[in-house]
Amino acid sequence: MSQTIDLSVIDGVIKDWGAKPGSIIPILQGVQERYNYLPPEIFPYISKKIGVSEARIYGVATFYENFSLQPKGKYIIKVCDGTACHVRKSIPNLERFQKELGLSEKKITTGDLAFTVQTVACLGACSLAPALMVSTAGQPDKVHANVTPDQVSEIINALRTGK
Repeated sequence: MSQTIDLSVIDGVIKDWGAKPGSIIPILQGVQERYNYLPPEIFPYISKKIGVSEARIYGVATFYENFSLQPKGKYIIKVCDGTACHVRKSIPNLERFQKELGLSEKKITTGDLAFTVQTVACLGACSLAPALMVSTAGQPDKVHANVTPDQVSEIINALRTGK
């Protein structure tokens, strides 16, 4: 399932931040905010618009872990695996997400682009361990505390039904 890239959206992001080399990071952030990843066709387009080589823009996009070159799901689920969460059994939660959504360590996004499940080093919510966070474009992130594998099924169902 591929998305059509609307170049007027890219133009709007560039206009917001200025067509200059110093705007690479906020431009990439704006594009990723819109599409949940950085589509490959944006690199030559942005390169021409701001007068920076594609290689430099690509280098920035691959240097920062926050940028993704792979499509992400509507719901991005970040399972914390920091020390507190790991000790309190976050991995069974990750495994439950993977099993129920047909994902693996290498395949982190469902084919319908509904869900992306990934681990993060720390959510900064150690007292809530094991914790996870669900991000949905245009909505505040939601942290789930003291999550058990059985609650993983409930979280998936709630997201699917919009509850």
